[in-house]
Amino acid sequence: MAWDVTVTNICAESHIGDTATEAGAAANQAVVNEIAKYDEHYPVAIDTGGTRNHWAVQEIGRRPTLITGEPRESIFLFQ
Repeated sequence: MAWDVTVTNICAESHIGDTATEAGAAANQAVVNEIAKYDEHYPVAIDTGGTRNHWAVQEIGRRPTLITGEPRESIFLFQ
């Protein structure tokens, strides 16, 4: 398993139209682009506004819980 972290700029000309109307649009588009390029990895995208793509929030929060068995681990992570 490999993780791929991408940080996108919400003010970039290529994203400004989408990010003006939807929070996280740049991060979500970055994930779509990464999945199209590579098959065997798990993309995580964060934009400069601090929004994470939906998959990243679920997956990053789930992994520590699987390892430690502590169900509140994702809450601790994002505090």
